[in-house]
Formats: sequence, C-alpha cells, structure tokens
Amino acid sequence: MATSGTTTFNLDLTEIMEEAFDLCGVPMMSGGDFNTAKRALNLIFLEWQNKGLNLWKVEQGSVSLVAGTSSYAANSAALEIVDAFIRTDANDTDKQIDTKLRRISRVEYNHQAKKLTQSKPTQYYVDKGTSDINLVVWSTPDSAQTYTLFYDYIKRIEDAGTNADVNPDVPARYLPCLTYALALNVAMKYPEANPKVPLLKQRYDELWREVSESDRERAAIKFVPDLGSY
Repeated sequence: MATSGTTTFNLDLTEIMEEAFDLCGVPMMSGGDFNTAKRALNLIFLEWQNKGLNLWKVEQGSVSLVAGTSSYAANSAALEIVDAFIRTDANDTDKQIDTKLRRISRVEYNHQAKKLTQSKPTQYYVDKGTSDINLVVWSTPDSAQTYTLFYDYIKRIEDAGTNADVNPDVPARYLPCLTYALALNVAMKYPEANPKVPLLKQRYDELWREVSESDRERAAIKFVPDLGSY
C-alpha cells in the first residue's frame, strides 16, 4: 500500500479560520471577520494557559544568585513556575550538586522570622505581578558557595499576530481542538450560527479532554510523608 511518506501536516491561521467558519456554516467574507477570528484565537490561547500545564511550553531558565539578595526576576515570557532547584558550584563538574527547592506560599514566607538569614536557600515562593514573576528564595544566599537558581516555567503561547500565513504556536495534535474552539466562538457571535453552539461545544470539550490528557506528565509520582514533627 502506497502512503504519502510525510508527517508534516499543519494549518496556518487562515486555514484554521476558514475551517472554523465552515463548521459554523458562515462565510468568511471581510477583514472584519478576520479580525474577529484573530481576536478570538488570542482569547482562546489565554484560556488554555489558564487551564493548566501544557508540556510543550515548558522551558528552563536560570539565574546566578547574589549573596544578600533574595528576589530574582523570572523570564519575561513566564506564565507560571513549575519547579526550581539550586545548583552549587555550577562551573565545576566535580563539585556541583543540585538541590530541589520546596515551594512555599507567600504567607509561609511572611511567617519566616529571620528573612535576612544568609545560607544556602532551601525554599522559594512565587511573587506574581500583573506582567512579571519573581522568585523569592529563603534563606537569603550567602557567599560560602556559588549558587545558580534553575527553574522550569510555562511560557506564554505566542499571539496570533498580524500575518495570516503563519502557523499557531501549538503542536499539530492541538489543531482539531483549536479549530473547534474558534468555531464555537464564531458561532456564539453570528446569530445565523447560534443553533450550532451546543454541538460545537460538545465536540470542543471532547477534543480538549483528549489533548489535555495526552499532554500530561506520565512519570510516576511518589509521595513521601513529612515525619519531621514526630
């Protein structure tokens, strides 16, 4: 049996928009329709980011710690911090050691009695602003060793942009889900497509459930009780 031999199928934004309008039974005829679809795509990307972890957008950042300084800016594209660890003597392969940091809440950090105590950091909390994220470590780093803070973060999905011939910043396996998400948004805005909203929503929910489950970390999780108080 002859097959294509290729695995590079993708859709650009125009094709996704056309397919979404086709699903709604509404012709995409004007620049206004394009702007409506582009705005909806950007809102969908933000909605997806709020739904939780998407492994394809996880990247790692690092910053060298400075003695006496506890707060460090994360990458400007970071949406959420997933994990963090400290590496001592990062430039010496014979001495370097990685130590996982325990994430704590702002309240737990505020309850630390001696915030200026300097030693090797063991904990951190995530300080979120409207447009930036800072990692605050405790204890405050000392100068006994060189410390590098490594952190895994979820990077923002790129905007739809202004060019219609570019691909969306999502894996190909998300394209059916993205297309139905856009179709659902379009159907809710165009009265002639309103009757299709329930069916589009049902199919979108099914596709989202499938891709979100496929994009979860499959590694086993081991829970270890903290018996320090016993």
